[in-house]
Amino acid sequence: MDNNYKTIIGKDVIESLTIGMYDDSRFIYREYIQNAADQIDKARQQGLVDEGEIHILIDAEKKTISVEDDATGIEESKVVEILKNIAQSTKKRGVDKGFRGIGRLGGLGYCEKLIFETSFKGEAVKSIMTWDATKLKTIINDRNQKEEASSVIDAVTTITTNDEETDKHYFKVTLIGVTNKDLLDVKEIRTYLSMVAPVPFNKSFVFAKKIYDELKKEDITIDEYKVFINTEQLFKGYNSYVYEGDANNKKKIGEVVDVLFFKEHDKQNDKLFWGWYSITQKTSQDNEKAKKDALQSLNQINFARGFRLRKSNIQIGNEDTLTKLHRDKRFQFYFFGEIYGLHQDLIPNARRDYFSETVTFYEFENKIKSFFHTTIHKLCYTASDINSAVRTITAYNEVVEQFDKKKEEGFVDKEEQKTFLVNLKKKKEEAEKAEKKLESIKTKSADDNTLSSISKIIERATSNHTLAIKDNVEPQIEEKTVFRTDRLSRLNKQERKFLGNVFTVIRNVLPKETAELLILKIEEEYK
Repeated sequence: MDNNYKTIIGKDVIESLTIGMYDDSRFIYREYIQNAADQIDKARQQGLVDEGEIHILIDAEKKTISVEDDATGIEESKVVEILKNIAQSTKKRGVDKGFRGIGRLGGLGYCEKLIFETSFKGEAVKSIMTWDATKLKTIINDRNQKEEASSVIDAVTTITTNDEETDKHYFKVTLIGVTNKDLLDVKEIRTYLSMVAPVPFNKSFVFAKKIYDELKKEDITIDEYKVFINTEQLFKGYNSYVYEGDANNKKKIGEVVDVLFFKEHDKQNDKLFWGWYSITQKTSQDNEKAKKDALQSLNQINFARGFRLRKSNIQIGNEDTLTKLHRDKRFQFYFFGEIYGLHQDLIPNARRDYFSETVTFYEFENKIKSFFHTTIHKLCYTASDINSAVRTITAYNEVVEQFDKKKEEGFVDKEEQKTFLVNLKKKKEEAEKAEKKLESIKTKSADDNTLSSISKIIERATSNHTLAIKDNVEPQIEEKTVFRTDRLSRLNKQERKFLGNVFTVIRNVLPKETAELLILKIEEEYK
């Protein structure tokens, strides 16, 4: 072996660590917010800021993006060392949000120039490092040359300084000549970051206070930062309602009726994770009767749907990341919810789409899977039983109403009356069983914290008059039947009898709706 051989790191590694690292260009916002948040933490500790702010400006017309914080900034003497070196971060793994030293280069794949500007309190200077992204791409795409990564970086970077006020402290990233239109879509970026960024819940979310109160009770601190996009503050994307339709035709069809909490510790009794999830109720219209269903799948217009995985209050992966851990995968989208990885040894991987594989990670994953397979699975099937029972009671009550209406208007013949009575009896038996099922679920939920919110859903549902079994005195078939032809005063008894036979034939040979329409027309002629 030649011990004098010099290891060469080729220029392609730069592409691999920037545009080649991720499958979603929007990640650059997450990376820059993450870096800003780490520096705000330090600025808070040093007393430089009370809260700290992160300002994102997106100018689609000029094709520019900037992300600026009012945190510590970087000392002039350390700018080159920190901003030019790759994967040489001074951050602490498991403590800081970012620690690999590659995220700040993410913007190189999506612009013509990437500019870092920073000033450190007490220094009357602003340091400006510019990366020529266009030149970088040209060098990387030239397959005739085999430059080393370090020489390429030297060739595409410049450092300059300007005067600055000594009390200023900040760090600013600017992308000039943005080449990816998705990054300039303010509405989409706001939606994306409302689920990804470490921002507070919106006060308009009814259960925000309940979540904060529970966090305080558990002595858990969730990192939150003031992030602004084009001067408007960003909040998490959770709200109190359920929608259907699409972005151009959104309709409110339900609401969040409660949130529940869960947690686990590791074998050493250190906090492993903590989370919350919603109980939702969807209301639909069926034959002009309000119908309420608990825990049904939320469609994509509810963009905050699904159990979301977070570390340091930054989302890991996306809405599908935890789907594979469910016993029944569709149940991932029956809920809004978050799972916060709390343990120091839960380390996001380089792509931040999951955790790195450690002993703690395997324990975490197994306990999440157990929670999904037991608590969530049981809850979803219980909700399904409730929905089925509610529909059964509603169906019976609708038949009662139809029968009562028939008693007033009259039956076509005794056969129609008999059919109604048989169906009424069958539906009533089913409704009584359904009512007992609801009572059984109520009783069980009183002793099971997991199902405690189900009682609220049952109470809401049964408060609707259509979900209380209607009292109905069923007439006997032998009793005198009121026929529809009895109302045709222009006809004598023999004519009414004949027309009744005609009605029977019509009902037997034509579709139900067509038959009813024809009978009504005939009745209008002879009233």
